[in-house]
Amino acid sequence: MTTDIKPRNDTLLVAAALGGMFIAMLDQTIVGTALPRITAELGGSDLYTWVVTAYLLTSTVTMPLYGRLSDQYGRKPLLLIGMAIFILGSALCGLAQDMTQLIVFRAIQGLGAGALVPLSLALALSLFPPTRGGSRVQGAIGGVMALSYLAGPFLGGLFTDHATWRWAFYVNVPIGLVLLAVVARNLPHQPGTGRERPDYPGIAIFSLAIGALLIGLTEKGIDGNTWTSPPVLGPIGLALVLLAAFVVVERRAASPMMPMHLFAGRSYTLVNVTSFFTAFVMYSGVVFLPRYFQEALGEDATTSGLRIYPLMLGMLAGSWIMGVLMSRTGVYKPWLVAAPALMIVGTLLCLNLTVHTSGWLLIIWMSLIGLGMGPMLSGLTVAAQASVAPQYLGTASANLNFFRQIGGSLALALAGTTYTSILTEQTPLHGLPAAHASAAALIIPVLGVAGALIALVALIALPNTRLALP
Repeated sequence: MTTDIKPRNDTLLVAAALGGMFIAMLDQTIVGTALPRITAELGGSDLYTWVVTAYLLTSTVTMPLYGRLSDQYGRKPLLLIGMAIFILGSALCGLAQDMTQLIVFRAIQGLGAGALVPLSLALALSLFPPTRGGSRVQGAIGGVMALSYLAGPFLGGLFTDHATWRWAFYVNVPIGLVLLAVVARNLPHQPGTGRERPDYPGIAIFSLAIGALLIGLTEKGIDGNTWTSPPVLGPIGLALVLLAAFVVVERRAASPMMPMHLFAGRSYTLVNVTSFFTAFVMYSGVVFLPRYFQEALGEDATTSGLRIYPLMLGMLAGSWIMGVLMSRTGVYKPWLVAAPALMIVGTLLCLNLTVHTSGWLLIIWMSLIGLGMGPMLSGLTVAAQASVAPQYLGTASANLNFFRQIGGSLALALAGTTYTSILTEQTPLHGLPAAHASAAALIIPVLGVAGALIALVALIALPNTRLALP
């Protein structure tokens, strides 16, 4: 990234970058609490899940594409394009008159969001790397990620209860326009590594593969679908075939969308494996704890969003501590290796969830999970970028978030059927609230411990790279 940015503009640019990342990640979760009201007004309840899936699909598919193109053509034009598409999609979502329109507009919104997260990360870390006093930025990155995942359900409920669900989308427009203006005015254009012909075959095959994979994972659990049901097995099988073809195409491409040689590096591969499996821990908390608060304890959407804040604050603290430790020691591996232990303890304690669990105990458990997750949000980004050459920084940030998102989607697919089966079994015996508590008490520890243990193994194998301290 460029080094000729005037110092007085650095903080403003980082704030704009983090703001763009926040609104993009927020829109993954903000519609969840608004969807019942949306379907009541627009109809189309059979298309319920596609309001979320459409955004997830297009944003996930385009993340690696934006990252690679930004390395080739520079961050600024790709970031501005992504912001503009996201703002347009947000405005259209707010104007939607039926569910089909809303799904199409959410897909457009996701096309822009795919640029905001990886390119904002690359921009923030290039302006304030951990070796240049960037611990505050490291903490801010993790805090923004945590806040976006956890504030989404709260804000969605707040807008729906006290204004209209349409403001869950409209709110992005004024914020997005301000952020776009800041980036356009203050970020100099730094040309990329070259203007090679885009990898059109790779882009097409990758888009079809990830689209099929996400469709298959989304269909899991809908209308009783299992892993062997045609709506699930068919798309996932097609995705695996296409991904194999994608690897072959990328190895032969002159300018590949996802350079396969990067995965030959042990550090790069292990960091992405860690990102994939720690998403199991994060999604288990940010998805199933709010559901526990609402379904088992009877809280409304707004209150459940507030009660999850110990997890968010723990993630913020863990990310900030990680940034400080990296800045002072010049290493990241020891602190990353220590984090899964906190995640394991915190999620294991959730085995004790019942309708009578003490609120104070739950605060402690959520804080432990958050403290363990925080270093994964900021530290893994540094580790990924430290494992590649400078011309691949955008690609590294994009792929890290791509694998985190795919890991989260898989975790939810794995958990969905189990959660439903527990409800079916436990409700006649103990009632619906207690059944929801039992389901959360199993899903959160299983996902959390499995993800954290695999991540721990990968992190132990990670080379102990030193950052160049000034």
